[in-house]
Amino acid sequence: MGEGIARPEDERFMAAAIRLSRWHTGQTSTNPSVGCVIVRDGVIVGRAVTAHGGRPHAEPQALAEAGELARGATAYVTLEPCSHHGKTPPCAEALIAYGVGRVVISVTDPDIRVSGRGISMLRDAGIEVTTGVLEEQGRQSLAGYLTRQTKNRPYVTLKLAVSADGMIGRKGVGQVAITGPEARAQVQALRAETDAILVGIGTAISDDPLLTVRTPGLEVQSPVRIVLDPMLALPLTSKLVETAREVPVIVVASEDGSPLGTEGGNTPTEPAAIDSRHAALEAAGVEVLYCNPYHPEVLLLALATRGISSLLVEGGAKTAKLFLEAGLVDRIQLYQGPVVIGDGGIESPLQPTDIPSGFAHRGTYIFGADRLDEYEREN
Repeated sequence: MGEGIARPEDERFMAAAIRLSRWHTGQTSTNPSVGCVIVRDGVIVGRAVTAHGGRPHAEPQALAEAGELARGATAYVTLEPCSHHGKTPPCAEALIAYGVGRVVISVTDPDIRVSGRGISMLRDAGIEVTTGVLEEQGRQSLAGYLTRQTKNRPYVTLKLAVSADGMIGRKGVGQVAITGPEARAQVQALRAETDAILVGIGTAISDDPLLTVRTPGLEVQSPVRIVLDPMLALPLTSKLVETAREVPVIVVASEDGSPLGTEGGNTPTEPAAIDSRHAALEAAGVEVLYCNPYHPEVLLLALATRGISSLLVEGGAKTAKLFLEAGLVDRIQLYQGPVVIGDGGIESPLQPTDIPSGFAHRGTYIFGADRLDEYEREN
């Protein structure tokens, strides 16, 4: 059976599947968060999203909910159903076994174990398959997974909050509130759907941030916290270190102990001091990763091998420049608040007027007195 023809209702039900898929974004380990809805006679009779931890997948859960009503029904899936035997049976086999009559897919899976094979398996079983429905929106919802599969690195979001006079903070003051509560709530939601969050050592020392999700009920969705810390200067009394056993912390240190343009202040230089701090950090539950902190492409490769599919770069002008100049930012979230920093301000590495070439403006959103402009890399 060849490519099925899209029907008028397909976009509506696929939009529902994509919304559903976002429920567990960042919470499905190395597996993508996929949404699936089963529709019979214009009514959703089964729906599911990939479970926390990555299993079970969305399709068998939705099929189980639909039961006998799945026979002859249409399944809407945000990602091509898997066709290989892993820790669970292939989802394509489950769709066949339940007797669905049609499968509508948003995005074809780039995983070489799956790509096209799930579709072929379904068609060989006589099931009509339609692909590419709301593909752009589907790719956005699966951005982390797709980036790790095709580029062998996490999808990187750079978030900056810029004052009315173009600053991101004030020297020697620590964290300065630039945006209001509505915008900050959006940032908490972004953290909750991201695998890992990263700051430079300068931000870690001056702001002493927690980098967790503070929204009530979402605390367990806090991302892995990463600090670029070439010379292991992160204080043992910092909030990050003190909470490392509750939410993972990775300190990225220089293999040769050199500062490499670090943002931080005084740092130990003697190998013995480095070894001592390494031992103390690990004793506190912090993981020390020796990987040139200022070659971000190497770091991203290391994170991808750990199953991290999405990374939020949140702190430090130098850290932001590092990822921008390396061409490793996929999405920019630029918040602008009415606050004026004035003398002693730290200039933002990015302004609304100098967004790098190759980024498309995806939208403007207003949160209270603040404005968010979102940009995404086009290739």
